[in-house]
Amino acid sequence: MSEHSQFTLLGKRRFGPFFATQALGAFNDNAFRQGMVVLIGFHLGLTIEAVSFYAMIAPAVFILPFFLFSASAGQIAEKFEKSRLIRYVKLFEIGAMLMAVYAFHAHQVWLLFVVLFLMGLHSTVFGPIKYAILPQALKTEELVGGNGLVEMGTSMSVLIGMMAGGSLMALGDFGTTAASILVVGVAVLGYLVSRAIPPAPASAPDLKFNWNPVSETVRVMRYVTKDRTIFNAILGISWFWFFGTVFTAQLPAYTQTFLGGGEGVLNLTLALFSVGVGIGSLLCERLSGHKVEIGLVPFGSIGMTVFAADLYFARPSAASVHGLGIGEFLRAAGSTHIVIDLILIGLFAGLFIVPLFALVQSRTERSELSRVIAGNNILNAFFMVVSAGLGLGLTALGLSIPQIFLCVAVLNAIVAIYIYTLVPEFLMRFLSWILVNTLYRIRTEGLDHVPEHGPALLVCNHISYMDALIVAGSVRRPARFVMYYKIFRMPILSFIFRTAKAIPIASAKEDPGLLEKAFDEIDRALAEGDIVCIFPEGGLTADGEIATFRPGVERILARRPVPVVPLAIRGLWGSIFSRRDSKPGRMRLPRRFWSRLVLAVGEPVSANDASAAVLEQRVRALRGSWA
Repeated sequence: MSEHSQFTLLGKRRFGPFFATQALGAFNDNAFRQGMVVLIGFHLGLTIEAVSFYAMIAPAVFILPFFLFSASAGQIAEKFEKSRLIRYVKLFEIGAMLMAVYAFHAHQVWLLFVVLFLMGLHSTVFGPIKYAILPQALKTEELVGGNGLVEMGTSMSVLIGMMAGGSLMALGDFGTTAASILVVGVAVLGYLVSRAIPPAPASAPDLKFNWNPVSETVRVMRYVTKDRTIFNAILGISWFWFFGTVFTAQLPAYTQTFLGGGEGVLNLTLALFSVGVGIGSLLCERLSGHKVEIGLVPFGSIGMTVFAADLYFARPSAASVHGLGIGEFLRAAGSTHIVIDLILIGLFAGLFIVPLFALVQSRTERSELSRVIAGNNILNAFFMVVSAGLGLGLTALGLSIPQIFLCVAVLNAIVAIYIYTLVPEFLMRFLSWILVNTLYRIRTEGLDHVPEHGPALLVCNHISYMDALIVAGSVRRPARFVMYYKIFRMPILSFIFRTAKAIPIASAKEDPGLLEKAFDEIDRALAEGDIVCIFPEGGLTADGEIATFRPGVERILARRPVPVVPLAIRGLWGSIFSRRDSKPGRMRLPRRFWSRLVLAVGEPVSANDASAAVLEQRVRALRGSWA
């Protein structure tokens, strides 16, 4: 992918038609639902009690297919070619929208709910396909950008679809016809666009289909919980849906009661939140440097907590005037504060969700990914139901909507802390990302040379105290670092190193016991399939040049023959954390603050060919003349 913009993906056949198909589907789904809401609420002459009843059961009807059919949908997405499945799903959508047209004109409420159930089924089947096709269509370095575009496209399509469906249906009899033409036309357009999606082979064509939804659901959840990091990433995704559902469900009443706004202001608040999610999703690609960067997840959760809590303080009491239009609201005192909060809640939510999706896609076995996504959908549905119950419960306790926002912000902080305790890698990556990206601008070369699975030994030149953090923040897989015990014990950095399960080492003269313990731990880590990174020079360079590699690397490979990947850091000599400024007569100042760095990764070397001398030569070649 181009280093300049993720938007170049939109012009590629392997992504553009798929993006358009899923965006049109999200648009149509929400256009129908909002049109249905307006029709039932304002045009059928129903009692307030009946309207309230239908409003309460509608989300349950839409969510029900996720519980019933997600496990089967995951199997279908694994077993069959995905582009063909997408076309079948779009034909199903056309049929559902034709039923919706009849229901709109005949004023058949029960049939509208049948269509709502079918659209839930449509989303249930499409979800596993949608997120499983991306790793097949995109390169590894394109995955974050592609997910960001999908989330941006989805959030904007949801918003525009809601506004279009509701606005057209509000036009009365003509509106019913206009809304009907819209939903059928968009469904047909979605099918036509889907025909341009290139083939995506089945990831598990020999899969034996299990028709029992209960037993298959249990099996799918076993796939979900198999890897703790992936499972907690999925919990994070489900929590995003919980968080978003609470906010979007409360926005209509919040807009009317606390902002004093009408329908236009409600559309504005939804637009601000959706635009924020879109911006945050797009920013992920730039902030992550075109790689899966889970360090953005804590950053996103912090922002969600801060600005959700701030929304309480922005307008804690009911508005004194009501029926404000958009212009009147924006001119009112304190409106800017609320606008900023809504945008930033959405923005940080985008930073939170996109890396989690990318993490699940990059670390899950291809043959299991669709079923893992199906399990994620089941959990999403469960969390949405819980969020609705929480909203009702807090309201019954007498809490105001701003107080509910504050409670959710506190819950978000608690959940985030809990997840980061279970998976310290998230927090470690965040701290590494903050430190490294505050000090440097890093470009990577050849990251694909690091094996995606299995053990490997990384060898790198050693320029500064930041080397391990730079490698940790750039290599997509978690790596265990072997480092000098005094660096391991440095304040602040020590927490990161311990969290990352770094291995302290000392020379035979300083601590022979610690030396042997380090070699035993290295062998154990490699035996477990981990990546281990060492700095074979044995210490920081004193002159910016690469010192002779010590034979410890050969000792490691003699015990455990694994592929060796050479790395070289360029441009770090002269930074505040190198030894250049520690020389007599030189001030220890950061002369190269936010300087450009390069982490170059070479092709793996087999254990049989990987002597200390050969590896030193490879690292020198990667480093070149730029220290």
